[in-house]
Amino acid sequence: MSRIGSAYDQRFRDFHRVASAILGDADLGRDAVQEAFARAISRRFDYRGDGPLEAWLWRAVTNVARDYRRTARATVLLGDLPEGGSRGIEADSFDSTIRNRVARLPERQRTALFLRYYVDLSYTEIAEILEIRTGTVSATLNAAIKALRKDLSPELQRDVAEAEPVAVAVAA
Repeated sequence: MSRIGSAYDQRFRDFHRVASAILGDADLGRDAVQEAFARAISRRFDYRGDGPLEAWLWRAVTNVARDYRRTARATVLLGDLPEGGSRGIEADSFDSTIRNRVARLPERQRTALFLRYYVDLSYTEIAEILEIRTGTVSATLNAAIKALRKDLSPELQRDVAEAEPVAVAVAA
């Protein structure tokens, strides 16, 4: 139980970001993370140790968030993701545009983007969490980035260098 508690303490912000992205709501994201960890603690003996504990926890968080989304039929938006300080109206408008475009992506693409560019997980770790092959992770990320590039106007693409990590990936 202490390893699970340590993971919660150390990575809560990352778990919360991804759950919030899936659900489109920061409060629901927080609830989903807390429920996932409560379940993980109660089911800790189900963890067989055949993979990293963190991957098992990521699966729990994404599964609970998806369950919440199905049950509540939550609106698919990115919600109140934690941000740095105010960077001005143009930067906020740009961030809002990126968030709206990302929110339109299919759930798997959106989740893969967050796990890769916000949480900085490897393709292998993402594959374990989403229960897909590593090659599928690559294809999913490429499809998401291609869709975002196509959707962004040339004017926005020039401003990408100032934006958040997912925006930088879109411009690359």
